[in-house]
Amino acid sequence: MPNETILSRRGLLAKIGILFDALVGLALAVPIVQFLLSSISRRSSKAYISWVPLGPASQFPEAETRLATFRNPYVTPTDGETANTACWVRRVAGDQFQVFAVNCAHLGCPVRWFPQSGLFMCPCHGGVYYRDGSRASGPPERGLFEYPFRLQNGMLAIKAGELPTPGAGGASAGAVGEVRA
Repeated sequence: MPNETILSRRGLLAKIGILFDALVGLALAVPIVQFLLSSISRRSSKAYISWVPLGPASQFPEAETRLATFRNPYVTPTDGETANTACWVRRVAGDQFQVFAVNCAHLGCPVRWFPQSGLFMCPCHGGVYYRDGSRASGPPERGLFEYPFRLQNGMLAIKAGELPTPGAGGASAGAVGEVRA
């Protein structure tokens, strides 16, 4: 009667194959699980969406639109210069501002401000927006995305971290600013 504790070559290779399959399955499952749980962990992170200063309100003249940049609060070591994000700041009157994402609402191309015509224009597909960010013509179905803003001690700040879109909670178009002394 042969000893049943002796492992044949076929049995050994089958066990090694099963072990290898398990390791590959685990290596594939870890990033998938991280992706599925990322929205839960992102909500608990206050650094992802925070108030970012754009500068003193005095640097934005009334009835003018100016380009401003801010450092995205959600930065990874490999971001480099791409963490510096642009936005368009329009001072409507007094303490009323509109802060627009620089991206077109159609496909995300950067829009340019043309003060001569008072229009934002997208170079990619001809999207045009009025000075208040509303859609004028072209393929975009909506106006420019708008960041919520606040004034605190004379400093203009926006709630930034993710691109404002219609489904992004408080960071959608029509956001109301607040003034704090």
